[in-house]
Amino acid sequence: MPRCPQMCRGMNNNKRESLMIKLPPLIAVVCAGLMLGACSKPAEEVAKQAVVEEKKPEFQTYSAEEFFKTTSVFGSSINADSTAVLVSSDETGIFNAYKVPLDGSAPVQLTNSTVESVFVVGWFPKDDRLLYSADKGGDELDHLYVREVSGEIKDLTPGEGLKAYFVGWHQDDQQFFVATNERDPKFFDVYRYQVSDYSRELIYQNDGGYSVESISPNGRYIALSKTNTNADSNLYLADLNAEEVLTELITEHEGEVQHSAYTFSRDSKQLIYSTDEFGEFRQAWAYDLENKTKAVNFAADWDVSFTYFSKDGRYQVTGINADAQTKIEILDLANQQKLSLPNMPAGDLRGVNFSRDGAKLVFYINSDTSPSNLYVHQLGSDSVKRLTDTGNPNILEENLVAGEVVRFKSFDGLEIPGILYKPKQAETQKVPALVWIHGGPGGQSRKGYWALIQHLVNNGYAIFKINNRGSSGYGKTFYHLDDKKHGDHDLKDVVYNKYYLQSLDWVDKDRIGVIGGSYGGYLTMAAMAFTDEFKVGVNIFGVTNWVRTLESIPPYWEAFRKSLYDELGDPSTDKERLHSISPVFFGHKVKSPVLVVQGKNDPRVLKIESDDMVEAIRAGGTYVDYLVFDDEGHGFSKKANRIEASNKYLSFLQAHL
Repeated sequence: MPRCPQMCRGMNNNKRESLMIKLPPLIAVVCAGLMLGACSKPAEEVAKQAVVEEKKPEFQTYSAEEFFKTTSVFGSSINADSTAVLVSSDETGIFNAYKVPLDGSAPVQLTNSTVESVFVVGWFPKDDRLLYSADKGGDELDHLYVREVSGEIKDLTPGEGLKAYFVGWHQDDQQFFVATNERDPKFFDVYRYQVSDYSRELIYQNDGGYSVESISPNGRYIALSKTNTNADSNLYLADLNAEEVLTELITEHEGEVQHSAYTFSRDSKQLIYSTDEFGEFRQAWAYDLENKTKAVNFAADWDVSFTYFSKDGRYQVTGINADAQTKIEILDLANQQKLSLPNMPAGDLRGVNFSRDGAKLVFYINSDTSPSNLYVHQLGSDSVKRLTDTGNPNILEENLVAGEVVRFKSFDGLEIPGILYKPKQAETQKVPALVWIHGGPGGQSRKGYWALIQHLVNNGYAIFKINNRGSSGYGKTFYHLDDKKHGDHDLKDVVYNKYYLQSLDWVDKDRIGVIGGSYGGYLTMAAMAFTDEFKVGVNIFGVTNWVRTLESIPPYWEAFRKSLYDELGDPSTDKERLHSISPVFFGHKVKSPVLVVQGKNDPRVLKIESDDMVEAIRAGGTYVDYLVFDDEGHGFSKKANRIEASNKYLSFLQAHL
């Protein structure tokens, strides 16, 4: 199973401060020296210098406030009459639902939350009602809500302590399916709701510990998965039309093979699923529900990240995880040819979706130096219309930096990939650098715009977003190289990343720090406690006590428990090793400054983890700063908090790196 449901949630989400940014100390000293030196120079030379000083700098630096004046937008559901797209936008500082007209007129705000972020699911099939999910303060106990056309909000999954998610629409447009763990906190059952009055009935009671992955458009089949080990899983089908609903294994195999469901075909005749049985990477295969035969559907030299169909069934959209960058292919099933598109703006396509009649296509374009913007294309024309303007016009794109995919050799000769950002300041001076570690543990740092990264790079910090062994996207062998070697082999990758940075002639080899969130926060603290390699560490809601973390996982992770234990260790039998790799017990060994940032309501990495880590470092006499957000969980969704955090990172780095 993918590791995303484990530790990592918010780092690659939206995936933080408030002071105007000052010049880095080195630049300030140089400027002061030039001014003092001018007093002893001939008048002609002073005049020449004055002319130089009046010239505009080759690039500008910006504050966190400026970077976060960009707007984050996602969602691509097109309404019934093909006039508008439903999106979530943080334009107000918190995510709310918006209606974006396809004619290019101004977006209309549909929800007015000031407390909890609203994450849209989609329009209703026949009218402008909409579904969205929201939790409370980042506790991840999501409920499913409907917004009526009148603006009234109804909780479709009321109750305390439950978690719910949308599964799919019935092709008759009169029903939809929702999974909740209200009956048993450990497992998700499936309910069928009526579009007319939201009445519901239980259609699948999950007593077997399966994960609910997809439901066929005709409502007959549910695709379920079950974890055997962290490298092996199976897919099952539940036929809801059978007299007795049983689960049928459809992925019998030998050895360790991962399986998961992508989607059903629109005619409900095939299940398109993922398997790594035939090589290092995940391929898309089709299972014929009637004949029970299998055939390859889509394969590439990288993982197939996703595939799905347009509502009319004519187009198939497939995403390939090509070296930390998503490449999208759209196949016209009517002629088995790639869909021909007009010239597009520069960047990567994301969030592709078709109108119900297949006549219009909406999508996002994103790049390292430009946030996602929504576009619409009328098929068969050369028209591409931009519907949003998410950038800050005060920030010139030429002042930002695109990341470069590079690789270095680690301690054992293994090539480790990552994304390197070289700041503009490095053209004239050596700059400090940061090793940035993603969450997971099996996550992946990827290309694309991230205001926080650009803020730090713009202010003079080189960043290498490492994809250490154990990262997804580079084949199953690479993915499992860190199993039960956490805090050892993956930490050595981080250290060798530092050595690589020291080999670059534009990096100050004595000013290299480490930063990361979730599992990346763990490796950050491991680097600070178990090595003396880094000048500073920034731990963003990182695990510091593996025994407690693995003993306190949320009940709704029950289906993944064995996978977690296979990878990290079982606290009942592996407590000694887990203790030995937990930084909280070695806080006295931390000798360099640390910043810890935490969400109070985090259900994955409990706040007590960070509390104890901070106390342990302070007890050892080392400087540690601590920032807690009372209204956030595992990741920061509110713009004001993201600004405050970003400013905190920068001020800490300016003071200590």
